[in-house]
Amino acid sequence: MDATTSGTPTIQYHNIPDQPITAIVATPLPSFQRQQRHCFGDSTPGEFPLSANPSIVLHVLTACNLDSQDLAKLEATCSFFRQPANFAPDLDLSLSELAALDMCQKRAIFKPMTAEQQQDLKQKCGGSWKLVLRYLLAGEACCRRENSQAIAGPGHSIAVTSKGVVYSFGSNSSGQLGHGTTEEEWRPRPIRTLQGIRIIQAAAGAGRTMLISDSGQVYAFGKDSFGEAEYGVQGSKTVTAPQLVESLKNIFVVQAAIGNFFTAVLSREGRVYTFSWGSDGKLGHHTDPSDVEPRPLLGALEDIPVVQIAAGYCYLLCLACQPSGMSVYSVGCGLGGKLGHGSRTDEKHPRLIEQFQLLNLQPMVVAAGAWHAAVVGRDGRVCTWGWGRYGCLGHGNEECESVPKVVDALSNVKAIHVATGDYTTFVVSDDGDVYSFGCGESASLGHNAGNDGQGNRHANVLSPELVTSLKQINERVVQISLTNSIYWNAHTFALTESGKLYAFGAGDKGQLGIELVANQTERGHPERVDIDLG
Repeated sequence: MDATTSGTPTIQYHNIPDQPITAIVATPLPSFQRQQRHCFGDSTPGEFPLSANPSIVLHVLTACNLDSQDLAKLEATCSFFRQPANFAPDLDLSLSELAALDMCQKRAIFKPMTAEQQQDLKQKCGGSWKLVLRYLLAGEACCRRENSQAIAGPGHSIAVTSKGVVYSFGSNSSGQLGHGTTEEEWRPRPIRTLQGIRIIQAAAGAGRTMLISDSGQVYAFGKDSFGEAEYGVQGSKTVTAPQLVESLKNIFVVQAAIGNFFTAVLSREGRVYTFSWGSDGKLGHHTDPSDVEPRPLLGALEDIPVVQIAAGYCYLLCLACQPSGMSVYSVGCGLGGKLGHGSRTDEKHPRLIEQFQLLNLQPMVVAAGAWHAAVVGRDGRVCTWGWGRYGCLGHGNEECESVPKVVDALSNVKAIHVATGDYTTFVVSDDGDVYSFGCGESASLGHNAGNDGQGNRHANVLSPELVTSLKQINERVVQISLTNSIYWNAHTFALTESGKLYAFGAGDKGQLGIELVANQTERGHPERVDIDLG
């Protein structure tokens, strides 16, 4: 209802920005009628008086798993949902706030927090349990936290089942598969030493792997290094089995991201910490390159919770959650305009990418390729920026873009997921279709031209094209992962809703999890990996 036309004074709440209330309530009703008939009841036979049974209403709100937007709309349209409900643990909380708190308590990373930690997170998110719920759900959605996932690392691969069991395969020269050896594995093999530990998130870099458990502990193996991944400057020692990262024992970690010169982790409270690459202040701190102590990312994000981090070759993107909405910050090397600020200068501290406000786009997922970046908005639009080589930005050319630009060729597609690699981009739509564009080396784009399936599969693609080979598997794709390294031939994973994993691209080290025949070094057509992640 439009308060300005009804005469009702405007009231401010902890609402989450979305469409105006006039777009939600189709038929305006007088406020007294709405309150009496729909909330408090009257003598009319058969009418259900909600105020007499608020516990039932609370149960329904919680059981329906409404998101923060839905709860905010309830508060905005009906006073019954915004007045104190007189329920423990806080008698002053409204029903919608209590419902949000109940749903927060169901989240694995929120449940073990002390009451003081929960209150601290509430204040950091903006003083509302609805905003805390939005923060938790956003992190789960963009990182597939607690869901099955596959990681196409540089030469080796990691797969995590929905129950937290980890499989690894591919190159193993530094022990990055975690099996206690340095022998290659051409088939998915479970990491036995992790038995009894539930893994919720994984990250793979050149010669090393990081795994995060549901208790926030971080296990690492492979090169004993957090920086200079592909030059061999550090990490002369190799670790062939998962080891607890001692320097992170006092931080409850929920995500890790491995760049070429640095590693970053994200805490449960939304704080970002980085390792290495601090000798010249590239990430805002001055440390020895071999330093293995995590350093908090200083600057604008010190008091703003971050829900996702993404590491490129030499830069970091952070998806932040604020009361006014979601936003993206960038820090690191600015060559090619990949920081998104309209220039090519470096940033030593996180800086807000302002272009999304001008585009009226709420970022929901970020992806950092080696030299370019991408974002999916709440409305399904896709933006890309940075180096445009091979057409990896999807704008029909190879030009650089120094600020986020909407991919017009995807205007009829509602995207839910985006993945980036070395000059390569994949987009997943809400109906499970997959589009790819950019560098076609190693057949990692999944496009096969010609009846023999071998025709121009290495061609570069300047605009998004439907990956018809994935369409033919008749499964809804929910996640794409591709190699994000400039030194390794790329391979790609497609994970379906039912937990089936398909692989294509380079497989010369066994990283596809599929045995190749004769002199094959790659697979151009998606092939099922013999593993069930569901």
